[in-house]
Amino acid sequence: VQSVVRVVFHDRRLQYSEQQQLEGWRWSRPGDRILDIGGCQGWGGRGGFRGRAHPPPADIPLSVGILEPQIHPTLLNTVEFLWDPSRRTSVFVQVHCISTEFTLRKNGGEKGVPFRIQIDTFGAGGKGDPPEHLHSASCLVKVFKPKGADRKQKTDREKVEKQPAPEREKFQPAYESTVLAEVG
Repeated sequence: VQSVVRVVFHDRRLQYSEQQQLEGWRWSRPGDRILDIGGCQGWGGRGGFRGRAHPPPADIPLSVGILEPQIHPTLLNTVEFLWDPSRRTSVFVQVHCISTEFTLRKNGGEKGVPFRIQIDTFGAGGKGDPPEHLHSASCLVKVFKPKGADRKQKTDREKVEKQPAPEREKFQPAYESTVLAEVG
């Protein structure tokens, strides 16, 4: 099966201007990508990572079971890969932009815009037919510089702790890895 991973804007108002926002980002950061796959076992040799003909060094946490990863020079927020659903598979993605790069103010303390990491999976279509959509999943993320991220986590944790017990139960606990929810 083939999966397409994209980083998109979560806020509807930014979704309307997504192409212009991404074009502005491309102009301000020439040669950079918004999204990459961290590393692969079973490198298929097609595509490449950040213009390299080989996957990144092994010291980056690797993806497992990914075949034929592809990046498109014009789709900076998208990566594609093939994988076998009968085998254990995981993908390590790297987001190379921060949430505040798409806010109006640039002098610090910005709220930052939420991104959505979306994975769409397709099976092979019949002869001449388009691929069959099998599944979609997504998660909401905000990307900050390490110091800002630590401050944000502390502020969010304090805000949740101040809530009454029934309200705290509405929040999802933090995990070391992101759990994607099905898109309905």
